[in-house]
Amino acid sequence: MATAAILGSAGYTGQETLDRMLAHPELELVALGSDSQAGKPASSLDPRLNGALPDLVSNAQAAESGADVLFLCLGNDEAAAFHPPAHGVVVDLSGAHRLRDRAAAERWYGTAPGAWSYGLPEIVEPEGRLIANPGCHATAALLALWPLRNAIDGPVVVDSKTGMTGAGRGLRDFTHAGFVLENVSPYAVEGHRHAPEIEQELRLPVTFVPHLLPVRRGLLATCYVRCSGDARALVEAAYARNEVVRVLPEGVAPEIARVQETDAAEIGVFRNGDTTVVVCAIDNLGKGAAGQAVQNANIALGLEETAGLRLHGVRV
Repeated sequence: MATAAILGSAGYTGQETLDRMLAHPELELVALGSDSQAGKPASSLDPRLNGALPDLVSNAQAAESGADVLFLCLGNDEAAAFHPPAHGVVVDLSGAHRLRDRAAAERWYGTAPGAWSYGLPEIVEPEGRLIANPGCHATAALLALWPLRNAIDGPVVVDSKTGMTGAGRGLRDFTHAGFVLENVSPYAVEGHRHAPEIEQELRLPVTFVPHLLPVRRGLLATCYVRCSGDARALVEAAYARNEVVRVLPEGVAPEIARVQETDAAEIGVFRNGDTTVVVCAIDNLGKGAAGQAVQNANIALGLEETAGLRLHGVRV
């Protein structure tokens, strides 16, 4: 059985990755790293973790565990400063290594491109052992638009909305309940770092605006394009045998509620006059983060691609 370690276990993506590890049939967790929780039992993260897991250690100790795969659930600056071990797979859930263009990487993350491959398995499988996990907004937009990339004629507009966990665990003015509840607000309207990521893979200019929703988790991206081909046929063909992405029947719209707590994606394709509208719903912590990281790790380790993933749920 392959082994795994998580760095940054106390954050949202760290705990979501841990959740996938608990159900993974082919990965054994050998180290839980957290600089803020080092020395404490795993139950300090959740009382239900009642001694079945190793105690938390520092991130440096977790990195030195010798695990076959390291999940970097760290902030951008910490991930950028991380020196990968000589062996083993490393999946970085931050944005530090997503952009290949030097100027864009320096502008948005203060980093320089390195030997990291971009891993969004449905459109580009990761290569090598250093894998940059995509951003949540970029994941939804790319899943929606990738099948149409050669048929798009004109501008691309992406209106994306995410739950509060998309902003991370750190407190900021706009994440307080008094601001978020009973409110929907756009942010980074004049430029968001997921825009160059979407453009990098599509190789098309994109107008992208994210919004914050008063929900805990989930993401819905509505994409508007002019398409010269049969958009539905292209999308259905792209995901015909895919276990993660579900293309919904005509007239059925994706919903956040159906993908919450899962690693699946829903896509709906519509026609509005001369405009093709493609909508994608994912869980920002699932397919938008931890679920995708596990999917990438599975591919890199030669395991079943969907092992450990949550792909089905029933709305209640």
